[in-house]
Amino acid sequence: MTTTLHWGRVVIVATLLALLSPTPSAVAAPPGGGHDVIANLFEWPWTSVGSECTTVLGPKGYGGVQVSPPEESVTVAGHPWWEVYQPVSYQLTSRMGNRQQFAAMVSSCHAAGVKVYADAVINHMTGQGNTGYGGTTFPDKYDYPGRYSSADFHHYPNPCPESDGQIHNYGVQADVQECELVGLADLYTEHDNVRTSIAGYLNDLLSLGVDGFRVDAAKHINPADIAGIEAKLTKPAYLYQEVIYGAGEAVQPQQYEGTGDLLEFRYGTNLKAKFNGGNIADLATFGQSWGMEPSAKAVVFVDNHDTQRNGSTLSYKDGAVYRLATVFGLAWNYGTPNVMSSFDFANNDQSPPSAANGMVSAVSCGSGWECEHRQRYAANMVGFHNAVAGTGVGNWWSDGSNQIAFSRGGNGFVAINKEGGTLARTFVTGLPAGNYCDVLHGDVANGTCTGPVITVDGNGNAAITVGGMDAVAIHAGSKVTGSHVQVTFTENATTSWGQNVYVVGSIPALGRWNTANAIALSSAGYPAWTATTSLPVNTAFQYKYVKKNSDGTVTWESDPNRSASTGTGPLNLSDSWR
Repeated sequence: MTTTLHWGRVVIVATLLALLSPTPSAVAAPPGGGHDVIANLFEWPWTSVGSECTTVLGPKGYGGVQVSPPEESVTVAGHPWWEVYQPVSYQLTSRMGNRQQFAAMVSSCHAAGVKVYADAVINHMTGQGNTGYGGTTFPDKYDYPGRYSSADFHHYPNPCPESDGQIHNYGVQADVQECELVGLADLYTEHDNVRTSIAGYLNDLLSLGVDGFRVDAAKHINPADIAGIEAKLTKPAYLYQEVIYGAGEAVQPQQYEGTGDLLEFRYGTNLKAKFNGGNIADLATFGQSWGMEPSAKAVVFVDNHDTQRNGSTLSYKDGAVYRLATVFGLAWNYGTPNVMSSFDFANNDQSPPSAANGMVSAVSCGSGWECEHRQRYAANMVGFHNAVAGTGVGNWWSDGSNQIAFSRGGNGFVAINKEGGTLARTFVTGLPAGNYCDVLHGDVANGTCTGPVITVDGNGNAAITVGGMDAVAIHAGSKVTGSHVQVTFTENATTSWGQNVYVVGSIPALGRWNTANAIALSSAGYPAWTATTSLPVNTAFQYKYVKKNSDGTVTWESDPNRSASTGTGPLNLSDSWR
């Protein structure tokens, strides 16, 4: 029996339907517009989630956090990550923490303006072991004293048609929904007592303030059974369902539209196809017309914990390509974004950083935890997403291949360069005249920018330079105060194939000597490299030119630093590499 669940992760975002009251009750509306982005803090302990809501998620504008299954799971040798998807009871004692810690986490997140969505494993129980993290013991996978017995599970021959009780044919609905997924004891969700037990668990979470659920393995539960469980919930909640599309299969995502929203797996696979070898210029029509769910029903992701392991999508291991895909997803106007936050893994079963007993360690970003959601390409693009909520895509531009740009109404503009060379041109941004912080290379604070500033003229145009495998984004909330002038840097430099020239300097608008925030120069007049950027008026600064290689290594020109000062008008600086 396999011990992994690579095909059983079904994330369901569903609007709850009828409640127990005899008259129609309010349902939880799906997130819409700004402040709807969900951070998937995969297998983070509850205390770390609570702190993250306070210090990062709330301030950065995330609207929700997805937390891993809080119910008691089986504990097995080696404590692989997937053991949390094998419940043995519905008490809130897991490897991420206890009930009190969970409740405190929900309170902290709500205080920060962040909703909490719990990953709910309700299709099955476990397939192995005899002990859970809370000390629960059970004789076998069909017997959980005080909760479920053998009659509460699907068996062969009724209703599962397979003699070994396992799913073999995804073209047969009964196989998919009434047989066992990778050996896990499949609950008889047609039975009212089973629905009542599941609903009792979900109601317990709702009583602690949980706002909704990711319904795991929803594809393997009949939609009528999900509706029956929803009807027993005592509060409105938001659900999103994991129903993976498979061509020609008997169970399809659209069959679940009546029970909630859906995780749109085709979104991530389509982005991988275009960002990892295809042409991103093809994304001009990206959305429902590509055969995906309607935008209002789709919860979308570049990757999740399953797809980053089975390779069907990009992941943090893809570096710049992954970052650019994330920028696009948060800038585009399709679906409710779900941003993955991973722990490092070298093999598919690897545990998150944990103690010997399996309890997950406190999160320390960079020490076994990737924390993608904190990185500027994700965190600051959440602010972009919120600023452009409700607007359409306009001013689309592409080079026909891997350089694209577009605006979102009059509220935001993004340019993405998935090519090795620099992209430099004047773009129609759609934004009002003003100076804007490039939020992919700086942060806005008290009307100033810690990175480069882009000037939009009275016609909505801006001269923008985008480095290779990089992007630029500005939005209404990134407008900065104070007067700026246009400064043109021209550097005469010969380069080898794959090298590009940048300028970096002592002030925030020049990256404060951080080459990651340096300004790319265009090679259109090679060997003269040129870029125009906005710097504060009457400001003295030092600067240098650097060459960046395709592998990311940087070569600095020799000392000393160059010096200049802005006045109140344009400034042209002409230099030669030394």
